[in-house]
Amino acid sequence: MADTNEPLDVHVTELEMTAPPKQSLAVPVNIQTAIMRVPEIPLPFYRFLYLQVGRRWTWVDRLRLSDDDLAATLHDKRNSVTVLYVNGAPAGFFELLQVDEDIVELSHFGMFEHALGLGLGKWFLLQTLYAAWNSNPKKVRVATNTLDHPRALQLYQRFGFSPVSTRDAKVLPLSDDELLTLSRAL
Repeated sequence: MADTNEPLDVHVTELEMTAPPKQSLAVPVNIQTAIMRVPEIPLPFYRFLYLQVGRRWTWVDRLRLSDDDLAATLHDKRNSVTVLYVNGAPAGFFELLQVDEDIVELSHFGMFEHALGLGLGKWFLLQTLYAAWNSNPKKVRVATNTLDHPRALQLYQRFGFSPVSTRDAKVLPLSDDELLTLSRAL
């Protein structure tokens, strides 16, 4: 028997920053980190990253894409996925989309639960923003919503983003059947 989910109401805030961050942060001590871009990321690896980071924040969109649609999105030359490793294991990722020569969108950013509380979040976001500004855009965009980390909006603003619009939306959580299908594919 298939389960039924009710859509969740969310409030979305879209933000922009128009200048690169000026701050710098040191990597927390006694933690080995690596940040590696993954060109032509394998779809199962991407789905693993997306699910590990996004499960608690109800990220669903990319998990519902077919292999062909997901490959077209991820392997578009304007899109890049970069993975954070902590002590040798994947610990988070960010995804950037070069919308055009003036705009870069931070489409996904987050960390695995095992990497939370190590003092890496702000440092990793700063590394993400350095990467976003690498192509010298006029602005970097990001969207967050009320299902994201409770401090996400505040953190983005602390790093130089300003809200430019808000809207209400609905998110349909993954059903048990969808989660089962995903777990078999991974």
